[in-house]
Amino acid sequence: MRIALAGAGAFGEKHLDGLKNIDGVTVTSLVGRNLEPTQAVAAKYGIGHATTDLADTLARDDVDAVILCTPTQMHAAQAIACMEAGKHVQVEIPLADSWADAQAVLAKQEETGLTCMVGHTRRFNPSHQWVHNRVQAGEFNVQQMDVQTYFFRRQNINAKGEPRSWTDHLLWHHAAHTVDLFAYQAGKIVDAHAMQGPIHPELGIAMDMSIQLKSETGAICTLSLSFNNDGPLGTFFRYIGDTGTYIARYDDLVNGKEEPIDVSKVDVSMNGIELQDREFVSAIREGREPNSSVAKVFDCYRVLGELERQLW
Repeated sequence: MRIALAGAGAFGEKHLDGLKNIDGVTVTSLVGRNLEPTQAVAAKYGIGHATTDLADTLARDDVDAVILCTPTQMHAAQAIACMEAGKHVQVEIPLADSWADAQAVLAKQEETGLTCMVGHTRRFNPSHQWVHNRVQAGEFNVQQMDVQTYFFRRQNINAKGEPRSWTDHLLWHHAAHTVDLFAYQAGKIVDAHAMQGPIHPELGIAMDMSIQLKSETGAICTLSLSFNNDGPLGTFFRYIGDTGTYIARYDDLVNGKEEPIDVSKVDVSMNGIELQDREFVSAIREGREPNSSVAKVFDCYRVLGELERQLW
């Protein structure tokens, strides 16, 4: 499997670290915004081709599939371009920043029949897999999810603390993780409401947001998001169910009393990004639909589109 990666930033390197652990995978091309730092990352990971133009990479015959870790605003158009070039594609979350663009990507996938997967990593974190397995076995039913997504991002910087060329978004990026996960664990979302705080004068986005969801099973979810929180960074999920309470922090899981739960045997790795990439590669090799295919996560973007209209 010969893979190209577009977006040689902080999250792109997480994928490169995961891909190193997958047998039979070679990264043959790297795309970045500026050539010199892109070449430096390519050298670090032994990638033979570096460019600033995705079209150059899509024209190569040593690329079977592409992973997009580019700015949110580019995701939909680039995913469509990859499929038009005959390449399978994994697009990092979010699939798009509008409901119309999400629909266009699904239409192109259905037209081409290629694998198009979205980076909804929470489906792959061992912590959330453990909970999902209990739900599927009928041993646990979600009654409520309480989720906090907190960052301190009053300037336009990436996860490595470096300036970046695009603006992140609480609704279309960060809320997408939880909206999809809630439906994955508790059933289709049938009611959704949102409020947002003041718009940042320079970044042009809301820095605080509150979202409430209800699923077809009657379960509810309360999601708090902030770029103003000066404290621990990340997303923390509390599952309150009929047979227990669980708190997931990325790949780790504890019960409601903060007692650790061993999730090391849930999958072949404890790295959710690596597991996500393993699913992408396996689905292509086996000719099957991947978990978090564009079709499987599609309803998340319907909900985000409805929430956006409430915030206008």
